[in-house]
Amino acid sequence: MKTFNVNIVTPDGPVVDTNVELVSAKAQSGELGIMAGHVPMVAPLQIGAVRLVSDGNKSELVAISGGFLEVRPDQVTILAQAAEKAENIDVARAKEAQMRAERRLQDNKQDNVDFKRAELALKRAINRVSVYEGKL
Repeated sequence: MKTFNVNIVTPDGPVVDTNVELVSAKAQSGELGIMAGHVPMVAPLQIGAVRLVSDGNKSELVAISGGFLEVRPDQVTILAQAAEKAENIDVARAKEAQMRAERRLQDNKQDNVDFKRAELALKRAINRVSVYEGKL
């Protein structure tokens, strides 16, 4: 299968720069699967996992906290607010963040803005734990 270059970049710098056969990501419009020669496009991404497939079936997961995906025939660039490879995730910290967000959501005294922030924090934490555990 043909390969192409994938870059995942955050405000803190590059996270991934590799060649793959397939990129799978969760866009606002649904799941996207990108292969070499794909039509150029730009898509907003949801909080979720990016799956990078190379060498036929070797798969790597990267947790992202939203962003944008730009596709060109020979390259995919993901500009993410935050991104972590599965092996770099501090799962204890992610589980602690998940519990903290769940507690904030259960507190009925929170205003609507705090509720939305807690909801997003919970989604990010669950995503990080899921990517670390490979449950996607």
